[in-house]
Amino acid sequence: MISGGTSRKGSVANIFTNCWERTQMTKLLIFLKGYKKELILGPFFKLLEAIFELIVPLVMAKIIDKGIAYNDVGYVLKMSALIVFLGICGLCFALTCQFLAAKCAYGFGTELRTALYKHVNLLSYSSIDKIGTSSLVNRITNDTNTVQNGVNMFIRLAVRAPFLVIGAAVMAVSIDMKLSAVFFVVAPLISLVIFFIMRKTIPMYKKTQQSLDHASLLTRESLEGARVIRAFSRQNEEIQEFREAVSDISTQSIAVGKISAILNPIAFMVMNIGIVAVIWFGGKRINIGSLTQGELTAFINYMTQILLALVVLANLIVIFTKAFASANRISEVFSLLPEDDGEITDLDNNSDNIIEFRDVSFAYEASGDSSVKNICFSVKRGEMLGIIGGTGCGKTTLANLIPCFYRATEGTVSVFDKDVTTFSHNELRQRIGIVPQKAVLFTGTVRDNMKWRNAEATDEEIISALKIAQAWDFVSSNPEGLDTLISQGGKNLSGGQKQRISIARALVGAPDILILDDSTSALDYKTDLEFRKALRTALPNTTIIMVSQRTTSLTDADKIIVMDDGEAVGIGKHEELIQNCPVYCEIYHSQMSQKEEKANA
Repeated sequence: MISGGTSRKGSVANIFTNCWERTQMTKLLIFLKGYKKELILGPFFKLLEAIFELIVPLVMAKIIDKGIAYNDVGYVLKMSALIVFLGICGLCFALTCQFLAAKCAYGFGTELRTALYKHVNLLSYSSIDKIGTSSLVNRITNDTNTVQNGVNMFIRLAVRAPFLVIGAAVMAVSIDMKLSAVFFVVAPLISLVIFFIMRKTIPMYKKTQQSLDHASLLTRESLEGARVIRAFSRQNEEIQEFREAVSDISTQSIAVGKISAILNPIAFMVMNIGIVAVIWFGGKRINIGSLTQGELTAFINYMTQILLALVVLANLIVIFTKAFASANRISEVFSLLPEDDGEITDLDNNSDNIIEFRDVSFAYEASGDSSVKNICFSVKRGEMLGIIGGTGCGKTTLANLIPCFYRATEGTVSVFDKDVTTFSHNELRQRIGIVPQKAVLFTGTVRDNMKWRNAEATDEEIISALKIAQAWDFVSSNPEGLDTLISQGGKNLSGGQKQRISIARALVGAPDILILDDSTSALDYKTDLEFRKALRTALPNTTIIMVSQRTTSLTDADKIIVMDDGEAVGIGKHEELIQNCPVYCEIYHSQMSQKEEKANA
């Protein structure tokens, strides 16, 4: 994640440089490629505004020395008109810069979000597991906004603030070299104040960003698990946990704010002391005729401009620090390699050997132990393979290796007699129907959800799939039929209805391989039986992988793998496993009453 420390050596400029070097911001500059004109013209117009701003004190000095001193009303009006003209020009230049900065920053943000979202969708399951869903959401939204703001501020102020500091100092020196010595005392003092404050606050800003990730995680879990929370009456506990998370963010933000609040009072105090010194020594130089009243006024204006520019520069460093931290988090996502895609796109195969595992083992990156160990089996065309075992024994992991959601750590997974890693994933998954453990539906109509595997699917194909999945009865009973609206996450459907529509969606187009990952758990035994019969009758050539906790769902399977702690402790048909596999026998007897056992004997 984001590093929490900062260098304790060097100046504010060194902090800026170190932040730049420690992040991967340069990787994101490619998204500014289409905005070169705005990147050049924006700072240019801001520079013109700063030049005009530096001219104003000189004009005021002339008004005081030539107009007011000699009571020349015409000269005062003429030069006042010049100040108004400079102000209008400065406003036009500022508005032009603002427009160019907004166009560049928001265009950059749009392209960055689009590219980031696209990249996330190309990542493998392993890569997504490294960062986590809630953090990915936070990076796509909050972090991209922060980087976008950094680009905006860079165009608007990154040139103006340093130029005003340098330009005001040069103009002051040109007015009076000796009096400008006050600048070279005051400016370093203010810079030191800025440096110490930045050194303290930069790590705190990064910790705040990480706290936002935690709050985002809690929010996502609470919203997704709202029904579970209410079922267990855990609202107060969840509210308390969320309150603590946001309180942590609030505490950190307040702490940063308290430290940052010191900047302006101290900076203005130092600057006001400097102004007093300028007036004191400047008054003496006026008395001896080395300095005019107008020049002293211009000198004080330049000193004020330097103060304001330094404060702006300090705020810019804060903004850039946040932007760099966010850019680093975004770059971490881009640094994750997308799924390695194979080259084979022709999946036509005359062999009956559809799936084969040869000494396959797999371990998640965050885990030291293997979740799947030394698995060997093969499944022929049209056969049904059942996978059963206790919770956490590796059933889902085993199924996820077939469509190459994860790559086997050891051994080979073959589909259509070829290593699964050599296939184009898009082509491979077009031939595999997958029903995940958790039924996921999307906002839209039933027809919209059913067309995910095949956008060109006809209503006849959709209805046929719904009938096989035992879902057509409740869909057709609704007046809207296939146009029945499904709310977000299928909240307006029961668990069994969601599962049946999820199954039907995977059946559209008659896939060569169908993976059912415990996707009939919400179905009653009668519906489950009817579904399995319809499935074998309607799709005789489809190879079925059925992960289930129910032995009754697997009794007619051609082959059953019994998993225990990641290992296959039994492979065979239902009758064989009842006799030869203690683990399967224990599961079976725990689920069946004596009466049911006699009925199934």
